[in-house]
Amino acid sequence: MKLGIALAALLASSVQAAPFTMEQVLSYPYATGMVAAPNGGHVAWVRNVQGVRNVWVADAPAYKPRQATKYTADDGQEITQLTFSPDGAKLYYVRGGDHDSNWEADSPPVPDATTDQAKVTLYAVAVRGGAATKVAEGDEPAISSDGRVAYVLKDQVWTVAGGKPSLLFYDRGKDHDLHWSPDGKRLAFVSNRGDHSFIAIFDGKTKPLTFLAPTTNRDLSPRWSPDGSKIAFVRLPGAGGAPVPILKQTPQPWAVWVASAASGAAHAAWKSPETLLGSFPETAGNANLFWGAGGRLVFLADLDNWPHLYSVSENGGAATLLTPGKFMVEDVTQSHDRQWMIYNANTGSASDFDRRHIFRVPVNAAKPQAITSGDGIEWSPAAADDNHVAFISTGVRNPPVGAIANLDGKDRHDLMAGDVPADYPGKDFVVPGSVSFTAADGTVAHGQLFQAPGGGNKPGVIFVHGGPPRQMLLGWHYMDYYSNAYATNQYLATHGFTVLAVNYRLGIGYGHGFHHPDHAGPTGASEYRDVVAGAKFLQAVKGVDPARIGIWGGSYGGYLTAMGLARNPEIFKTGVDLHGVHDWSRFLDEWFGAASARYEKGDREEALKVAFQSSPVADLSKWKGPVLFIHGDDDRNVQFAQTVDLARRLDLKHAPYDELVLPDEIHGFLRHASWLAADTATAAYLTKHLGAR
Repeated sequence: MKLGIALAALLASSVQAAPFTMEQVLSYPYATGMVAAPNGGHVAWVRNVQGVRNVWVADAPAYKPRQATKYTADDGQEITQLTFSPDGAKLYYVRGGDHDSNWEADSPPVPDATTDQAKVTLYAVAVRGGAATKVAEGDEPAISSDGRVAYVLKDQVWTVAGGKPSLLFYDRGKDHDLHWSPDGKRLAFVSNRGDHSFIAIFDGKTKPLTFLAPTTNRDLSPRWSPDGSKIAFVRLPGAGGAPVPILKQTPQPWAVWVASAASGAAHAAWKSPETLLGSFPETAGNANLFWGAGGRLVFLADLDNWPHLYSVSENGGAATLLTPGKFMVEDVTQSHDRQWMIYNANTGSASDFDRRHIFRVPVNAAKPQAITSGDGIEWSPAAADDNHVAFISTGVRNPPVGAIANLDGKDRHDLMAGDVPADYPGKDFVVPGSVSFTAADGTVAHGQLFQAPGGGNKPGVIFVHGGPPRQMLLGWHYMDYYSNAYATNQYLATHGFTVLAVNYRLGIGYGHGFHHPDHAGPTGASEYRDVVAGAKFLQAVKGVDPARIGIWGGSYGGYLTAMGLARNPEIFKTGVDLHGVHDWSRFLDEWFGAASARYEKGDREEALKVAFQSSPVADLSKWKGPVLFIHGDDDRNVQFAQTVDLARRLDLKHAPYDELVLPDEIHGFLRHASWLAADTATAAYLTKHLGAR
């Protein structure tokens, strides 16, 4: 039976002797997007306080923070792509849009139901103070050494001269990834032509575009040499050829090339082996290509089963592994003198697999040095000046905040110490513990257990992250989406639940093999075995009632939530499914083309069958437990139709479900009010159906 209850009824059903409220735990300020001026001396980041986003800056030598913009509304307009002018005098940023979407919609999101159409807009603000000014409608700013502004609007490159926007040049491709030459006179960019792409250079209105060694391949990530004479780039095979197997993993080879910026002639400096481990990396930044000192090209690859940094001569030769060890390199940047790579990684102590710390390593030797360590979590490093690195810092109790340290790790301190409201409840948080458990096929999965002290027979809750290339941590997360999840899990753990956040296979942080398992997702749902293993582990935890286990998660976690309710109702009694995928087979045409488009079918028919069988809709005959669906209907990552479809199927079964639909919201809710509604409804629903206090 369709219940259709309102949020108010959900709240009324959950009477709590609360150590803190959902409003309090979601009141945390959140820092993100740390960047530094090209020549040092200034850093900037975005600070989000209950949906109100503003840019903050700090200057050498004291790096005392101050607010640079004056926005006051929870209006759901992102602030992204902070970009300093080379002299550090101006800071550019983009306001609006959905920069984490899987596809573009006709118009930018307007999640606060205002009647004005939102625009993705480029702004500038003086670093030393003053009001922000509109530059133009556009995205992806790139600022030349002489202050020229280039940006992208509708897949073409534009500029602003005398306050008037104009098309910088016309190109038949979809143009993105803009990079000015060191002298500020030429602009390199990626010209995407669909099944292939080129690296091109614009050198003035009177000269034709220069295409660098054009082929049938896909070229991306242009990087200028320090003297501006060459460009390094990544080359992948273009789309085409015989159909690749859908149900079997195949290598995705790639290479690093170097081209003359004058002639366009190019040579390969490094080529990956044609193995699964040699495939193009899929962690943050992908290849993470940099041009280091001494003619060294630095890139990231999974060659030894771990995402690591390597360097190779611009002239070619053997690559040097810079960061050996069983850990993952993630956020990567470079020192001002190009002598060092600065990065974060999940290494340090034995328990740091589920944390991040900042390191540096020379571009020509495997001699990494720790900048941060301990039980905190750090990410998003930026070279503040020749002697300091700025980053985002957090831990179990204190939410993410901008921080800075010497390159040797000394004099580390938060830029905004104690940056929380007076009633922020961090002191009441549970300290999560790192655990592991083994699935039925022998795969070892991982997780964090949130359990408050005290006796009783409490219900248990499994949390499953989305992505799926994500990893939940032993504290606040570097993605705001999962910081909301962390806050909700802390709320649940202090309000009568024991929570296990499951890091299932397909996630990052545990090696290439764990990240790229066989028969996962639409090719067999092997990762669901880890969720079941986590639930059985949770059932055996002392103080947990094994008969009262729920499950919740968003996106891919919504998919796994629905899988649990469909396949194992004897374990999962209820769930909260945020914007989950429910029928993989509906994506096959989108991924591999329409069935009638080519003569050769490969394993398409079998893959279509397996995709459906790997979906929750294939097992609805066993579905029993109540579920709460939460979905924004302007979702640009998982179509709203996925939830509509499952709701109609449950109607036919007369199965119980409830809905919290957020009109005009996207996948990662843009407004604090939306997160408050969704997280409050999640906690209330689990409380109602599992009987927690």
